[in-house]
Amino acid sequence: MAPQSRRIAFVATRIHGTDGVSLEIKKWAEVLEELGHTCFYVSGECDRPPALSEVIPEAHFEHPIIREINGQAFGRETRSLAVSNQVRELTGVLKQGLRSALARFDIDLIIAENCVTIPMNIPLGLAVVETVMETGIQCIAHHHDFIWERERYLVNAVDDYLKAAFPPMLRQMEHVAINTQAASEFSRRTGLPCRVIPNVMDFDNPPLPLDEYSRDFRETIGVGPDDVLILQPTRVIQRKGIENTVELASRLSKHTCKLVLTHAAGDEGDDYPERVQKYARLLDVDAIYADRWISSQRGRTADGEKLYTIWDAYAHADFVGYPSCYEGFGNAFLEAVYCRKPVLCNRYAIYRTDIEPCGFRPVLMDGFLTDDVVAEVNRVLSDERYRSDMVEHNYHVGHKHFAYGRVAAELLDILADRRSSSRRESPAQQEWPDDGDALGFAV
Repeated sequence: MAPQSRRIAFVATRIHGTDGVSLEIKKWAEVLEELGHTCFYVSGECDRPPALSEVIPEAHFEHPIIREINGQAFGRETRSLAVSNQVRELTGVLKQGLRSALARFDIDLIIAENCVTIPMNIPLGLAVVETVMETGIQCIAHHHDFIWERERYLVNAVDDYLKAAFPPMLRQMEHVAINTQAASEFSRRTGLPCRVIPNVMDFDNPPLPLDEYSRDFRETIGVGPDDVLILQPTRVIQRKGIENTVELASRLSKHTCKLVLTHAAGDEGDDYPERVQKYARLLDVDAIYADRWISSQRGRTADGEKLYTIWDAYAHADFVGYPSCYEGFGNAFLEAVYCRKPVLCNRYAIYRTDIEPCGFRPVLMDGFLTDDVVAEVNRVLSDERYRSDMVEHNYHVGHKHFAYGRVAAELLDILADRRSSSRRESPAQQEWPDDGDALGFAV
């Protein structure tokens, strides 16, 4: 029997562009819609269809008042009465906006996407927690980046708010983390269970091949037809270890390399991007900051410049750099595997515990580049058969372990558990299929 349709709202600070949280929201929504549910979106910035979206400006982490609160909340141990009043006032505004959206879309389940995990917007996290407690609405808290994983939050003047909502120790929520270490640490700190659902890709539907629209991507960004395009498909922030990709490009002396960075700096300041630029100049590496041409969808800017997607960039890449020091999971790694591109990957902690045991065959470094690593990259770039065997093997492993069917099975289980205990549901809504196969997913 098909499941009873649910009306589900994703709630986040931002649902827009190509950041990791927005991409995972898109994937979960595709899975849920295939399972027969209807998805809606509530955030401070949103690029989803307007008819399915509610934009609450104060929910964005870049809202002026939220930025002001964050400036007073972290890096110090006391806060002013004015900040406390701002938090209370904004929490009320966001609760009102959230309740309005829930009523407008007749929502019966919230998926809180990282907004009760990391305190980018303290009032939004508090508003979600209070709304859940006051209404009894079902809630899945999808955790991507916990507060204890970010040093910049260690010294703060808002410990009371952090204990209340980042993350909330609520049994009324179903807690989901994206890796085993985070789930274990969450349970150790809260005493609550936490399910692991890793990031995934739609391996049942491979990416489309290079098409006419994107054939001029290299020319547009300044990469020649004979250049080796090394893609760094991440934000330019310190934990991405981009200086390793710069060094790699400089040491591939047999090739003329162009390093293409797809994302802007993000929310962690300008010091590291400036360091990367200076390091690239020092090593005589042509580093192209391509974020001005890359968007969540194809089109043109207001000035008429052509826009491409991240998938257009992958289609043109000869090699992918992913030398991160720390990741919550590894979106860019899975993207490279999905696009059948060879990838250099640092053995960061979550890679070692959650990804490496699956049997992938990337080019691996362990904290720094060695002569052997550089030689392996040279072989990958020069030996077509070797490269083809590598990327096909990795695609097969990705399909086995990180396809949509894994999310489908986990969400079916979560929704089935919560249906049996919810006060809001009728007995007629209790029948579910045993697994995702009945709904078109291989699980």
